[in-house]
Amino acid sequence: MESSGVEQILQDGKLFRQVNSLIVAHLRDNNLSQAASAVASATMTPLNIEAPPNKLLELVAKGLAVEKDEIGRGVPLNPLFDSGSSIPAAYGSIPAPRAAAVDFSAVQDTKGSSKNFPKHETRHLSEHKNIARCARFSPDGRFVATGSADTSIKLFEIAKIKQMMLPDSREGPVRPVIRTFYDHMQPINDLDFHPQNTVLISGGKDHTIKFFDFSKATAKRAYRVIQDTHNVRSVSFHPSGDFLLAGTDHQIAHLYDVNTFQCYLSANVPEIGVNGAINQVRYSSTGGMYVTASKDGAIRLWDGVSANCVRSIVGAHGTAEATSANFTKDQRFVLSCGKDSTVKLWEVGTGRLVKQYLGSSHTQLRCQAVFNDTEEFVLAIDEQSNEMVIWDALTAEKVARWPSNHIGAPRWIEHSPAEAAFITCGTDRSVRFWKETL
Repeated sequence: MESSGVEQILQDGKLFRQVNSLIVAHLRDNNLSQAASAVASATMTPLNIEAPPNKLLELVAKGLAVEKDEIGRGVPLNPLFDSGSSIPAAYGSIPAPRAAAVDFSAVQDTKGSSKNFPKHETRHLSEHKNIARCARFSPDGRFVATGSADTSIKLFEIAKIKQMMLPDSREGPVRPVIRTFYDHMQPINDLDFHPQNTVLISGGKDHTIKFFDFSKATAKRAYRVIQDTHNVRSVSFHPSGDFLLAGTDHQIAHLYDVNTFQCYLSANVPEIGVNGAINQVRYSSTGGMYVTASKDGAIRLWDGVSANCVRSIVGAHGTAEATSANFTKDQRFVLSCGKDSTVKLWEVGTGRLVKQYLGSSHTQLRCQAVFNDTEEFVLAIDEQSNEMVIWDALTAEKVARWPSNHIGAPRWIEHSPAEAAFITCGTDRSVRFWKETL
């Protein structure tokens, strides 16, 4: 994607937010408070947004007058957002997958049938001033953000990263970092992108969740803040964008309405011990469920509507911490990682262990295991050898071990949802990008 393309995306996001604000203000000022609240909630727009009286009517009247004049002069209509390919897709649109999701229940393990993981090239992108602790791709794969112990967040544009990796870039040095945010008082634990709006959230040790609008080039600080009662270890947006989950030092995930900041807790909670702090929380692709990975070694599945715990896999990683848990795209399985040096695949419907991916050592760091974008492979970190380990997801056979190129094992690995590319970041403060060699 060219730079003009991403600028168009950011401009489109800004325009949508302006239009939504005018609609909310218009409905509110005309005493249509219920409709105003509904639009504000659906579009993440403050209900008390300031706008001149009748501004929307004034702009519509001007636009209709210009359109009438152009029609009279025979000027062809040129819509702002055409369905043709000349306008880049708006931020948040999900590209078609490269391959169908793997059906782990359809094929039995077969020796010798493992796929080869494609070769990748890697590039050092940037350095934080302290440990790089986490990373997250936007839903459309166009951006990736990293969070650090130095309390900063860096936002990268993937197109610029790829341009930087070209051997004969004639345009001089390319800077892939397009935004840097500073607003936390303590290290950042996790990040997530809003599914439709140009909004990035972060959770930190300072007990806060912060909202950043990355359509604004000059914004350095959060425009909204949720003050939690605990260290926020993990954050996950509901696919609608109306709610978010915070996994904290508390044993139950905190569910927030992003418009009112009201916090909800599940009323149906299993017996959880004192060591039940949540290392990671993630929604399923439809928001019908969410999963938590806890310090007590358990993986717990929760109903996304009622927030009731529907299944506890106690001791999923023995007495060791469960450090990550993610749903497959079809929501039928969960991939978990733990400090017992195992990666496991669980069937959601039964809680049955389906596969184990063995051969990587992780006992110290809050590392995670991830699928690649087609779910044909599983990736994780080996702390002892400072390598990345890759398995065939279906056969659970180890198919590759690559040096991480970090000084000391990476703390985090995150794969793009849209293409064969991933990010690693670590104790050496550096951020590295990996992409398939064509």
